[in-house]
Amino acid sequence: MRKIFSRTLLAGILVMGFISCKKSTDDTVTVDISTQNEYDKQAITEFLNANYVDANGKIKAFSSTDPSDDAFPKLSSMSPVTLPSGVVYIKFLGKQPIPGTTIGETDILRIMEDVTSYTAQKNADLVSFQNKSIFQSSLTSTGVPVVDPIYYYAPPSLMASLNKPKSFFEMEGFQEAIRQFKAFTLSDDQPYTLQGIIIVPSSAAYARDENYYNAQNRSFVFNFQVYKTTPR
Repeated sequence: MRKIFSRTLLAGILVMGFISCKKSTDDTVTVDISTQNEYDKQAITEFLNANYVDANGKIKAFSSTDPSDDAFPKLSSMSPVTLPSGVVYIKFLGKQPIPGTTIGETDILRIMEDVTSYTAQKNADLVSFQNKSIFQSSLTSTGVPVVDPIYYYAPPSLMASLNKPKSFFEMEGFQEAIRQFKAFTLSDDQPYTLQGIIIVPSSAAYARDENYYNAQNRSFVFNFQVYKTTPR
């Protein structure tokens, strides 16, 4: 039987998993902040041109040898919206709830998601996302939505116990973008049809600041469906 993780257990697993993944990547800072921000912007553009989504809305990379994906449109042709912070989001046409539920700033989210993180780096003349790390994927792990993720809302009790501010936990760019969407009202056992993508550049994630996930200098790609949102 599939079970939903408690937020405390899940948070611990996330940190352990992310740190173990991070040890195998190279996140060494070699450029200044302004250059890194420009790299993030260029890497997002490259990502939007190099990927598409399948029938369930899951991100896939175009193959240079398999022509079966040639008919799929690039993410860049799916009306991506860029917010002032540099965060990019895409709403999948025909995959939004009607009318849907507005997502509040302190709501409890139930979100089915596949989340990866990257560093934007330049090799030769190409800037792209590299050092891929799985941040979290309920699609391939529990098979049920993540409940109340602390990167969206960190409870005061957690902040007090670690003596850390909101910014140590919460990802401002994700908060900003997810509220451009509306939530479904689905039970956790329903099959998913992902509704969108959010790409958070490192400057709108944790930049180079100390954070709960040890995710300095990393950008995030969220591929998701909000099953439900509930006022706290």
